[in-house]
Order: sequence, then structure tokens, then C-alpha cells
Amino acid sequence: MKIRLVWIGKPDGDIFDEAIKSYSKKITSYFPYETIAIPYLKNAKSMSEDEQKKREGEMILKKIENDDFVVLLDERGREFTSVQFADFVQQRANSGLKSLTFVIGGAYGFSKDVYARQNAQMALSKLTFPHIMVRLVFAEQLYRTCTILNNEPYHH
Repeated sequence: MKIRLVWIGKPDGDIFDEAIKSYSKKITSYFPYETIAIPYLKNAKSMSEDEQKKREGEMILKKIENDDFVVLLDERGREFTSVQFADFVQQRANSGLKSLTFVIGGAYGFSKDVYARQNAQMALSKLTFPHIMVRLVFAEQLYRTCTILNNEPYHH
């Protein structure tokens, strides 16, 4: 099973990016893993929130395959412990999925069309974080999931 992370934004080129790259490289030892950045909209300040969500949603949906299992990283989603998240990923892998795709939306969240396409929602926390920190926390938790599934000592 391939795991993908689709996100709105651009690499920031700071210390978080180095950590994200490090975790991403580790994850690829366990699963094929790719991240897909969708650039910020041009002239977004002149658009309404709904228009931004609609246009970002169109770009997100272009990156999702028909048979992907899509999990939106959303503040209203289900919260997991690390072990529960590992179980969630393992269940998807056992089901024969080709691709498990996680999505981080834009500043205003997701369009109705993206919500309609989802298979699940997941919250990393009830707190609000900058996108780059969400990418870092997600990458670390996905790596932790890999080590849990392989009975490795990273997760105590």
C-alpha cells in the first residue's frame, strides 16, 4: 500500500522541512510514501473563503485517484492514540488498498466536494497549528506507526 500526503502550501525551507524530510525518508523504508504540494492560490486575498475552498478543492481532487482511501486531516476528525493510528493504518493495509491518501487543506479548510469525497477524518489535535507543523507532526506519527507495526523500540 502506498501512503500519500496531499497538502496546500509550499516548502518553507526552514528547520521543520529538514525534520519532515528526515521522517519521510524513514517512512519509505516501510511503505512507498510521497508528499504532494499544491501551490497557494494566486490572488487569494481577493477571493471569498468559499471561493478559496472551492478552487483549492478542485486542485486537491485532481490529485486523488478513484480508488484512494482519503483521510482529511480536520479539526473535527477522530483523534487517535499512536497505537490506534497504527491499527487504523494496518487495517487499511490488510484490506488490500492500493493507496491511503491523507489531505491537509488550506487556511479555511475543505470544500463541500472534498468532504463528499472523503472516507474518514482525522484530527491530530484540537489545537490549531501552522501547516508546516501539521506536516511535521503527521510525518513523525506516521513513522511512529511504522515502528509500532514492526515491533520496533521507537514507541515505548
